[in-house]
Amino acid sequence: MSVRHACLAELLGTAALLCTVIGSGIMAENLAGGNIAVALLANTLATVFALYVLIETLGPVSGAHFNPAVTLVMAMRRALPPGLACAYLVAQLIGAALGAWIAHAMFGLDIVQWSQKVRTGPAQWLAEAMATAGLLFVIFRAPTGKAPALVACYIGAAYWFTASTSFANPAAVFGRMMSNTFAGISPADAPGFVLAQLVGAAMGVLLHGALGQTALEDTARPRTPD
Repeated sequence: MSVRHACLAELLGTAALLCTVIGSGIMAENLAGGNIAVALLANTLATVFALYVLIETLGPVSGAHFNPAVTLVMAMRRALPPGLACAYLVAQLIGAALGAWIAHAMFGLDIVQWSQKVRTGPAQWLAEAMATAGLLFVIFRAPTGKAPALVACYIGAAYWFTASTSFANPAAVFGRMMSNTFAGISPADAPGFVLAQLVGAAMGVLLHGALGQTALEDTARPRTPD
């Protein structure tokens, strides 16, 4: 598989993921009649289903990271060449922005906008660290062939047991700060979330190592491009 194909898969996958998160949030808020719990449930289910499908379909092409924290960990562990890791990061951020803009366009909103939704404070940062730690732990510990389902299920659960609704992804923060909708986050609050996610990613890797090494899942690691 070529580098071009792998980067395109990361761009498309991240765009589709952000489009799902933001678009389902808009739809849920429109239909829930002010019931935030129902809106969050709808948002969760759409994200879980889309994430599973995206990992299954694009995993064989790029490893289905869709997440700079995952890419950075893979690069640090030398499961991904530095140059390819940088290309992934660029593709993920472009994809996140495109996903937000496509969601806005589908619902007739201003395509370019900035979120005013405040998400900050020690509780939110702790939640993001825990959510990301759990995500990396699941990626590394998942039995062969089960990573797509386990990652999707974990993110669905983390929507509800974390105070932050589990962004667990710097690219998601980047895309969602461009959306003044149900799923948004204020740009001023984005750096705190990203820092917490990177700390959480390191925590997840350390916890994985403390339990003993296992074979890294193929779905969590891209095949070496030609």
